[in-house]
Amino acid sequence: MATIFLAFGLVLIVEGLAYALAPSLVERMLEVLRSLPESARRQVGLITIVIGVILLWIAHQLGV
Repeated sequence: MATIFLAFGLVLIVEGLAYALAPSLVERMLEVLRSLPESARRQVGLITIVIGVILLWIAHQLGV
């Protein structure tokens, strides 16, 4: 259970840093996402999930 809180905490830190350090970049990125068709946004989401799973697998293999 503590690992879940750790993971969510890290996600919130990274998200918060993006909004705090580069809010205009976040706005431009959102505009680009709005201009993409739904299928492309879905593909980006699926690729992100796959990368996340790979990173978790690597961390697990390293004993983290």
